[in-house]
Amino acid sequence: MSEQIIKLDKLKQKRGKPKGRVVDPAAKTEILALLKDESRAPDLLIEHLHKIQDHYGHISAKHITALAAEMKLSQTEVYEVATFYHHFDVIKENQTPPPPLTVRVCESLTCEMAGAHGLVDALKKGLGDGVRVQPVPCVGRCDTAPIAVVGQNPIDHATAENVQQAVSTKAITAEVTNYVSYDAYKAGGGYQLYQECMSGKRTAEDLIKIMENSGLRGLGGAGFPVGRKWRIVSSQPSPRLMAVNIDEGEPGTFKDRYYLELDPHRFLEGMLIAAWAVGISKIWIYLRDEYAGCRKILTKEIFNLQKNRPAALPEIHLRRGAGAYICGEESAMIESIEGKRGMPRLRPPFVAQVGLFGRPTLEHNMESVYWVRDIVEKGAEWFTAHGRRERKGLRSFSVSGRVNKPGVHLAPAGISMRELIDEYCGGMQAGHEFYGYFPGGASGGILPASLGDVPMDFDTLNQYGCFIGSAAVVVFSQHDKARDLALNAMKFFEDESCGQCTPCRVGTAKAVKLMAQKTWDKPLLDELSVAMMDASICGLGQAAPNPLNCVIKYFADELK
Repeated sequence: MSEQIIKLDKLKQKRGKPKGRVVDPAAKTEILALLKDESRAPDLLIEHLHKIQDHYGHISAKHITALAAEMKLSQTEVYEVATFYHHFDVIKENQTPPPPLTVRVCESLTCEMAGAHGLVDALKKGLGDGVRVQPVPCVGRCDTAPIAVVGQNPIDHATAENVQQAVSTKAITAEVTNYVSYDAYKAGGGYQLYQECMSGKRTAEDLIKIMENSGLRGLGGAGFPVGRKWRIVSSQPSPRLMAVNIDEGEPGTFKDRYYLELDPHRFLEGMLIAAWAVGISKIWIYLRDEYAGCRKILTKEIFNLQKNRPAALPEIHLRRGAGAYICGEESAMIESIEGKRGMPRLRPPFVAQVGLFGRPTLEHNMESVYWVRDIVEKGAEWFTAHGRRERKGLRSFSVSGRVNKPGVHLAPAGISMRELIDEYCGGMQAGHEFYGYFPGGASGGILPASLGDVPMDFDTLNQYGCFIGSAAVVVFSQHDKARDLALNAMKFFEDESCGQCTPCRVGTAKAVKLMAQKTWDKPLLDELSVAMMDASICGLGQAAPNPLNCVIKYFADELK
């Protein structure tokens, strides 16, 4: 058999053009100018996408390609992250960028009650083509509804006139509120407790016991006991990390913003004490993008804290959300901090075991650590002395809707809705009678006025198909319809579903169509609700049916 020799050069084929998008030299230069000497670590992807969005008003395909090359990530990864978040406008080659200015109008529960839809229509007619008017979910300012955000400047009690005035004067940046500064906070005894912890005057075990005895529970919605969480995470192997959740996207909730705009260092000191007690050296703070004013405050005050250290500090990283309600779920937030799409993780393992960057993580809502200093200095008994109907502690109720004094009201745990309205909210607005309320935001269900004497606290509302969650209370009157508000809530969940699991992604969309019908198909809605509650991965899909189920149960007359 004869051998045949084939020369290798004959096998070589001429190379064609590289597949996919090629980095544009001009776009690369622009990306380098934005990133400067900052780290190109993958977890900073969302931060760098914000730089592009802020500078250019959108994110072009060529910038995605250049950013991917600079960060040594695949273009697919950068694209899927950029398109996941509502606040990034990704523009392909054949698409037209949005106008340079966007006016976002909240259309969630309280703002809809205050006439948001009419405001959207008026602004679209009055502002013209040079401004994009965009209906958006809750922006966390329900007490001053309706709300429009001009650029990053929130306009309270928005009207077509004051929004147009802001646009014409280019008032597009958020104002900073008057708050307790670093010097003022220290002058009032701030950071003394942290110094005592760092100097050895106090022990971690003593502090954990105080928190356990206080009965303080997580104030982001889940209600897990704070002291128990500290003990669990402290028993995990080092290094341990901390993540603070200030995404606060639940419609009706604005308490975290209120406290940040009032006394940011009380939060920061509580955070540092929690980190010390658990043995944590690195902290990530995740702040929702809508809180531009709070971002200015935290950026400045963290800098002041690090410049004038009361004692040794852990690393503190402030991260910016990008408009995704799902990132209020702890594991989705962790995914987002890592520079990924905010999709909830399957559990176990829990984040206390395998959390941020694969390490045991202490995850807390901002308000949960805000109260640490007061509880430790005044004693657990100070906190437990408050409460009604055998409930203990204090709750920060974010109240909005048809009351005379909406806002954040610090009230005893176990207070009833009627008591909250009469004693803290100045009663109902003129011409409005108490008809019903959301006790825990859009996901917490809806109760009628006939159940207005039920104590409001963790676990007290479960038997009624509701929960208090983050204590976001929306009060409505006889001029509102519970079925319309439930549909508003379901539309919100449809828009905010991350799409990972079918029961939530398809279930919310199907529910919206069924609930929009004049006559509700109750058996089908019931079947759909059961599937969503039983099979959804996270709390979004599991809690989304609560409002519709409550309408069927408590507001049946509206369905006739």
